[in-house]
Amino acid sequence: MFEVFPYPFLVGAVSFALSVLTTFVVRGVARRYGFVAKPKVDRWHKKPTAMMGGVAIFLTTIIAYFVFVPQTRDSLVIVGASSVLFLVGLLDDLINIKPYQKLFGQVIGTAIVIGFGLKIPWTGYELLDIWMTVMWIIGITNAINLLDNMDGLAAGIAAIASCSLAIGFGADGQIEELLLIGVFIGALVGFLAFNFNPASIFMGDCGSMFVGFLLSTSVLLNQVGGRSRGVLTILAVPVLILFVPIFDTTFVTILRKLWGRKASQGGRDHTSHRLVALGLSERAAVLMLYGFAILAGAIALSVRELQTSQSLALIAAFTIVLTIIGVYLAKVKVYEEQEEELALQTGAAFGFLLNLSHKRRVFEILLDAILITLAYYASYVLLFGPFETSGNWDLFINTVPILIVLKLFAFLAVGVYRGIWRYTGIRDFLTFFRANVYGSILSVLVILLAYRFQNFSRAVFVVDGVVMFLALAGSRIAFRLFRQLLPIPMSENGRNVLIYGAGDGGEMILRELKNNPEWEYNPIGFVDDDPLKKGKVIHGLKVFGGNGSLNQICRELDVQEILVSFRRLTPERLREVRAICSESNVSLKRAMIRIEPLDFD
Repeated sequence: MFEVFPYPFLVGAVSFALSVLTTFVVRGVARRYGFVAKPKVDRWHKKPTAMMGGVAIFLTTIIAYFVFVPQTRDSLVIVGASSVLFLVGLLDDLINIKPYQKLFGQVIGTAIVIGFGLKIPWTGYELLDIWMTVMWIIGITNAINLLDNMDGLAAGIAAIASCSLAIGFGADGQIEELLLIGVFIGALVGFLAFNFNPASIFMGDCGSMFVGFLLSTSVLLNQVGGRSRGVLTILAVPVLILFVPIFDTTFVTILRKLWGRKASQGGRDHTSHRLVALGLSERAAVLMLYGFAILAGAIALSVRELQTSQSLALIAAFTIVLTIIGVYLAKVKVYEEQEEELALQTGAAFGFLLNLSHKRRVFEILLDAILITLAYYASYVLLFGPFETSGNWDLFINTVPILIVLKLFAFLAVGVYRGIWRYTGIRDFLTFFRANVYGSILSVLVILLAYRFQNFSRAVFVVDGVVMFLALAGSRIAFRLFRQLLPIPMSENGRNVLIYGAGDGGEMILRELKNNPEWEYNPIGFVDDDPLKKGKVIHGLKVFGGNGSLNQICRELDVQEILVSFRRLTPERLREVRAICSESNVSLKRAMIRIEPLDFD
């Protein structure tokens, strides 16, 4: 049969068609016999949805594997052990077994795999590799299970990660493994046709357990590492391929522990939920995570081929971006006020974190130390290309500690660490520029005294200064950039508000509304009497003309409240606006920043 279907794309297409058919049948059976997931407070879906989609994924993978894929001992072991996890998940879907019982099933499946000699040679020490492989398989299996929290998320991320694995198999000439993963991809994508938002079927634990276990153990078949044979870069390949589930699980586990919640319990505090809380639609949040998964897979494939120093630099840059994103998402409120108060009273870990919040400067200094190293490395690469085997490498290694110390001193002296990231502006950019100039001058002077500048390139320090300025400014402006790129969160119970005045005051009010969603205001646009501002856009919101059309605007946009953002509104115009609001049943308020004396009596 392998000779008839030798091509992975064709095998994947047949698996996809089979998955679509099987999922359609399973969905009908689940609905008929009442295997549906009902909406809960700690779950995301809002209507009863068919379960058991994992049965379709499992059946498709098993049938296509035995029909189209030449069986090897290793692939049989992985498919067999994954089938054990499918049964464990199915048992959980049917009778809701305890977490420790599911863990016991995962241990049995992992023992089968390792018992047949399959493990990732991460360290070269067999016992250590075995235990790390156990942690890897069980960790990824549970990560996919936790990631199954929004329509199309787990299946889509697993399919993207599998594609990265397939490319690696193809590059290494592992045809049998490529066909196995091709069958798996087809099964996932076929199921995704019914599972993407709005989902008509969920995979359930039988699906997430099977998918997570098969995905994690398939990595054991891959000849990881490429040209980068360092332990860290070898570890990075599978970790990057499965970055999204690893990131989400780590992120949620840490935050739940800090809030005094169980890591295993359900909740609406995953990465996807926080993106929705920031204003993205459910589809947009899932697609954004798809994008991160694709980017991480591309980096994983690049790490396989790059030299060690280049791989480490790429991984470090990606880690910095993820860290900043994680810090930003951690600030998104997902718990109710009562839960926050309870966590503050009972959660010692969270209270400890709050007490150390003023120590965030330590994080900034550590971040800048890494940025200084990456900027200096990037300047050499941009000017000389790969330089590990040249004399420039020794110069880089010997002088990078000097640059870190001197530039951090310059940053501290100039005042880089006095600002607050969310309020970074033009004046801060001037501070960053001065800090970089002084840091570069200090570095050049010290290197001149220590090494007489022999064999050093002046251009390196010019490029280094430019790259470091961009990195420093980019890291500080990141929070503001996130808020600008993401749409304004719309509260379900919020009042549709129109901001009267499309000037600085109006823009400031909009920022305050975006930063305080608990006020439950949904800004839907600006209105201004200046005809030159009509049709303009401020932070994604349109400016409407106010002269003679305010009544119509209120009706068309279902405006419930108007916030006046400036003082210079004539009494006549204010009376006109008040009359229009009264006629349209719209409340009118003046919103402005006021400075008042404190009353100490």
